[in-house]
Amino acid sequence: MIFEFLNAGLDVFLSPLALGLTFAGIIVGLVVGAMPGLGPLMGIILLLPLAIGLPPVPAMGFLIAIFVGGSCGGSISAILLRIPGTPLAAATLFDGYPMAQKGRASDAIGIAITSSAIGGLIGGVVLVFCAPILASFAANFAPPEYTMLAIMGLFAIVVISGGSIIKGLLAGSFGLLLATVGTDSFSTGLRFTFGSNNLLNGFHIVAVVVGLFAISEMAAQMMSRDLLKIPDVKVARPGLHTIVLTLKHYVNLIRSSAIGTLFGAIPGAGGVISSFTSYAVAKAAAKPGEDYGEGAEGGLVATEAANNATVGGTLVPTLSLGIPGDASSAMLLGALLILGFIPGPAMFENNPDVVGGIFMVYLAANVFLLIAGILATPIFVYVLRIPKVYLIPSILLLCSIGTFALQASVFDLQVMLVFGLIGILFRAANFPLAPVVIGMILGPILEANLRRSLLISRDGYWIFLDRPVSATLVGINALLLVAMAYLMIKRARGAKQSGMTKAIALHK
Repeated sequence: MIFEFLNAGLDVFLSPLALGLTFAGIIVGLVVGAMPGLGPLMGIILLLPLAIGLPPVPAMGFLIAIFVGGSCGGSISAILLRIPGTPLAAATLFDGYPMAQKGRASDAIGIAITSSAIGGLIGGVVLVFCAPILASFAANFAPPEYTMLAIMGLFAIVVISGGSIIKGLLAGSFGLLLATVGTDSFSTGLRFTFGSNNLLNGFHIVAVVVGLFAISEMAAQMMSRDLLKIPDVKVARPGLHTIVLTLKHYVNLIRSSAIGTLFGAIPGAGGVISSFTSYAVAKAAAKPGEDYGEGAEGGLVATEAANNATVGGTLVPTLSLGIPGDASSAMLLGALLILGFIPGPAMFENNPDVVGGIFMVYLAANVFLLIAGILATPIFVYVLRIPKVYLIPSILLLCSIGTFALQASVFDLQVMLVFGLIGILFRAANFPLAPVVIGMILGPILEANLRRSLLISRDGYWIFLDRPVSATLVGINALLLVAMAYLMIKRARGAKQSGMTKAIALHK
């Protein structure tokens, strides 16, 4: 079955367009990953308008390659500037920058890129083997099961909400509310359109996401005081010998990749947790003389293998069940929906060529990552020298052109600007933005399947407990609800205890 998907996707994968765009996506991903403040999510958002006008496999290859390259690119600035380009590269600081200070910047970048590529390939093998099996299991799912899966996906909001679960839930609820705007697909009634024909189809998700993330991020960057600063970065050229240096740590490499894949497959966990976890495990298993935190090669291998393996793990529930693991995979899920495909068992059954093509472009992206990363690193180093005063206007222009090109609509530009303001307000109030996207994407799936379930049910909500798989998912969601309540109580107690400690210290 697995090889059938790969064989079906071979023709679309081997097209010059698919291969060229996958390689281009890696270059773009490395650039946006290396530049602090951008990252893979921003790269996907900025170029999503371009991708959705392409055939499905080249489009997804381009976006997935940005995800892969961006997950690795943050290590370049972390090693050279001691500034992680993305949160994924935060753990890379522990050994990457000290190694660069010892004059081994080229080796550090080479090890980071090689580890990322191999970790991504291991995650890709898991994706190719596990996603079809999971989709096959879910092939018999009916609306009750999909309803419970959508609810499970919404629980990912709790994990990615950061410090405040309440704020994360409010942001997710805002996303669910946005998903209700437009024409009701069941009754053809109009909801929250306020007499505007522009809202008959609701808000275009790309315009909303570009506003929330890109416009608000650029506004935050403009408020910084280093708009004219040119970072002093030395050119580093990693050699092919860094591949051998990486393979010397093969046990660490495989173990960290496995950790990254596992955390990626858990919705809401993500690369930050996996990279820190794999670093802690590698440090605990280190041999005497391996000075972790002082430029150890094993530290770089552990963090970079884990965060790129997470990408493959994240795509498993995204493709097979339609449950996004993080904000970047939520955008990939949104791209598939815009392209006319519904991730899940139906796509595996009806579009095996698209599924196989996606598998192959993901594997190819990691091979291209190794090639481009080793050969083109000096280019990415020069990009780090571009002052923000030139970069920000270019990104804003790209946002505007891409959003307008969606439907040649001025209204989409207005939506982008309004949600840019909302994103600024969310950031000022420390509300997370990713839950809005997850709520907006999963909202229609939840609503449609909930209503279908109740329409075919003769016993109301009991339909969710009458079916064994649905009942099991109800139980899992109940456990997640209990876990969420426990986390809220624990954080509240921790905040209260911290406040009391500060009060005592001030009194003394």
